[in-house]
Amino acid sequence: MQQLYAPVLQLEHLTKEIIELTFRSSYLAETIRPGQFLNIRVDNNFPLLRRPFSVYNVQRDTISIAFNIVGLGSSILAKKHIGDSLDIIGPCGNSFDQFIDGDYDTAILIAGGIGVAPFPLLTASLLSKKNIVTFLGGRTKELLVPNHLSNVKFATDDGSEGMKGTVLDLLKKDLAENNYGKIRFFSCGPSRMMKAVGDFAKELGVLCYASVETSMACGIGICQGCNIETTTGDRKYKLVCCEGTIFETQTIKLT
Repeated sequence: MQQLYAPVLQLEHLTKEIIELTFRSSYLAETIRPGQFLNIRVDNNFPLLRRPFSVYNVQRDTISIAFNIVGLGSSILAKKHIGDSLDIIGPCGNSFDQFIDGDYDTAILIAGGIGVAPFPLLTASLLSKKNIVTFLGGRTKELLVPNHLSNVKFATDDGSEGMKGTVLDLLKKDLAENNYGKIRFFSCGPSRMMKAVGDFAKELGVLCYASVETSMACGIGICQGCNIETTTGDRKYKLVCCEGTIFETQTIKLT
């Protein structure tokens, strides 16, 4: 992990609501692992606190993040110009690498909205090892980004793409109709969605790993602001930024 400055190369809309920002960093392109994140200072003056972003894609010496505008930080990022310099700390957090091997046949990827961001790199790591089925859900089709994924199925609240309903509704229906052999879940998205997916995994008796989304001011465990309550072990809390962001869902309390 290190602090670095990287030039913006491109901003483009993947959908009306999702923006992809690409910048150049040979160091990050060589070192980033699936599920790790970057802590980005979006402006030199205000806001002071950094914002965490999953790495969405890597191409040669370039890195991209994908996000929708939800507040001041993402709004500022969306207005960056080509050549602007980004102040970045990374790579941060653990990765999916330690959880993708094992005795199962099919990786089931479940994403809610922009929770899809860490899955292109995870997909690339899984392709040579496991079968993959990906479930994407969102309020509307404008929050669905299937780029760089494998075997994608859709659900939307408004029925504008795929099945009308939640991504969990789609997942349950699909698993009832198809046999993928031994399965393992990987999820990212709103906390309530990941809790529901984790509870379903527990019913099935399969492992489920979640990439937890939360505010992380420092990204390196100093500020102690990203605590998550645990359900196992002798510690009541862990830090999402440096002991996650990826946890087995039965070891943490998702709300």
